[in-house]
Amino acid sequence: MARPSQRRPDELRPVTLERAVARYAEGSCLVSFGNTKVLCTASLEERGPPWLRGSGRGWVTAEYAMLPRATHERTRREVTSGKPSGRTQEIQRLIGRSLRAVTNLPALGERQITIDCDVLQADGGTRTASITGAWVALRDCLAWMRARSIISVDPLRDHVAAVSCGIHQGVPVLDLDYAEDSAAETDANFVMTGSGGIVEVQGTAEGKPFSEAELLSMMSLARAGIADLVARQKAVVAG
Repeated sequence: MARPSQRRPDELRPVTLERAVARYAEGSCLVSFGNTKVLCTASLEERGPPWLRGSGRGWVTAEYAMLPRATHERTRREVTSGKPSGRTQEIQRLIGRSLRAVTNLPALGERQITIDCDVLQADGGTRTASITGAWVALRDCLAWMRARSIISVDPLRDHVAAVSCGIHQGVPVLDLDYAEDSAAETDANFVMTGSGGIVEVQGTAEGKPFSEAELLSMMSLARAGIADLVARQKAVVAG
C-alpha cells in the first residue's frame, strides 16, 4: 500500500518548530507538519478568569482560528457570523485541556495565559500541530515570566504533543495529511505527555467500525510519533 505522500506507515511528515516569531508575544512558535502551518502565540494577563478570583490559582486557555485562505477555497472569517463554529470551540478546548494537563496552575498565581493558534495553511492535522507548537509557546512565556521574577518556579510538569493516526486502505498510518484524512476509514487524534501519559484520544470510524487491534496499532504509532515530537520540542527549547 502506497500512501499518497509515499511515506512509510510509521513516518511523520517533515516537522519544524520555530521559536520567537512574534515580536510582541511573551512566547511564540511557528509549527509545521508538512504543509500544515500554525502560528502559536502565548499572551500573559495579570488576572485570571473571574470564576477563579481569590483561589490563588491561574489558568491556561486557548483560542483557535483558521485564516480565510488556509484552505483551497476561501472560508469566511468566523467573526462575521458572530460566534465560533462548533468545530472551532471543540479544538480550542482540546488545546487548553492538553496544556493544563502538564501545568501546575497554582504556581502561576492568579494569572491567565492565552494561547492563540492561527492556522496559516491547512493540510490535515491542524489541531495536533497546534498542541505541539502551543507547548513551545507556553514554555517560552513561562521562561519570560521567570526571567522577570513574576513566578519563582517552573509550572510545567512535562511536555505534551499530539499526532493523528488513521486506517487508510486497511493499514494503520501515522500523521495523516488531507489526502489521507479525507479518504481514511478511521481517523483518530492522540494527545500524550513526554512521560507517556495519555491526555486524550479521539477516534471515529468514517466507514466500517475499527477493531481493538487496529486501535492498539494506532496507539503504538502515536506513541512513537509523539516521542519524536517531544524530542523535537526538547531540541528547539534547548537552542
